[in-house]
Amino acid sequence: MDSAMHKYFHWGAIGSLVTLIVWCLLWELVIAPLHPGGSWVALKAAPLLIPLLGVIKRDIYTLQWTSMVILLYFTEGVVRGYSDVGTTSAWLGWGEAFIVCIYFVCALMYLRPYKKAAKKMAKELLAKVNSNK
Repeated sequence: MDSAMHKYFHWGAIGSLVTLIVWCLLWELVIAPLHPGGSWVALKAAPLLIPLLGVIKRDIYTLQWTSMVILLYFTEGVVRGYSDVGTTSAWLGWGEAFIVCIYFVCALMYLRPYKKAAKKMAKELLAKVNSNK
């Protein structure tokens, strides 16, 4: 993968993570809160702040675990998209699921060269160990 595409996937991961944070806050505080004036459900955006710095710094481990944890937000988006039928909240749920998909793809595509390099190193190490026997 060329470095330009690699950079785009990194920026895509950052952008979609920030977008998801803002999306969750606006959804639960302004656009379609569960209770008038906002609700505590807006705190669902707080855990997304934890990995933000690691994603910005291109930390491989952070990108790996967030690509799994982010799927909880996908699940919430799909559930609310189906269950809040005909409301603004349903559309916001589907939007959340879409943003999560963008993050997931960008994170995986960013990590792909690192995974390939790790597999290659492991294979070489295994071949070296087997040749010494």
